[in-house]
Amino acid sequence: MSLFDKANDKAEEVIGKGQEEFGKAVDSPEHELKGKVRQHAAKASYAIDDALDCVKTKTQDSPLVSLVIAAGVGFLAAKLFGRR
Repeated sequence: MSLFDKANDKAEEVIGKGQEEFGKAVDSPEHELKGKVRQHAAKASYAIDDALDCVKTKTQDSPLVSLVIAAGVGFLAAKLFGRR
């Protein structure tokens, strides 16, 4: 996750909080909801980026284990979703 992505997510979270507060001030449930959705979307983006960074780090630390896990997941997916 780049510094730009982090800053963008934080800005979206702050804008969402502002939009939510604006909705409360003018008694607009629509703006309140949009602000909350924007905040949660930014927080979800944090979580996804953190998970991707974790996977990237683990893959770089032990590529053989990652390859075996990926092969196992592929095998299970083929068994579950393959034609019978």
